[in-house]
Amino acid sequence: MSIFQRDNYTSEATQFIESLKAKKPTLEKEQREGRALLWDKQVNRDIQQDIEAGRVAQKPYVYQTNA
Repeated sequence: MSIFQRDNYTSEATQFIESLKAKKPTLEKEQREGRALLWDKQVNRDIQQDIEAGRVAQKPYVYQTNA
């Protein structure tokens, strides 16, 4: 046994997450579906390249007025 290992110890955060998953077994599936809505997307490289090419460089000091 390692000197750093604690027998039968679980943190409050781990206990909370485990109880949440026990109360709502579909939680992980719903999280994956929510992530798929916003993040797991196929990127069209041609369109992305056009967007990058059309960007305008920002001035070093944004709030400077051209007098």
